[in-house]
Amino acid sequence: MEGLEELKKVLEDPKTPEQNKIGWAAFVEGPVTNFFTEHQLEKLTLEDGKGNKAKLAKTKDNGIKIEYTSTMLL
Repeated sequence: MEGLEELKKVLEDPKTPEQNKIGWAAFVEGPVTNFFTEHQLEKLTLEDGKGNKAKLAKTKDNGIKIEYTSTMLL
């Protein structure tokens, strides 16, 4: 589960205050997509426990299909 720990560190241990404000979309399209590609995954589903969800899947032409939702409480 080394890969899971790697993703948790990116989300939970920001190096700067700006990184702490990273949005769900930016997180999914950046670090998660890089992780997906580096580990040559076919499918990946994740939830952050705060209502945000994402699904990544490899397409037939080796692209990546990304679906995500984001929830905000005011």
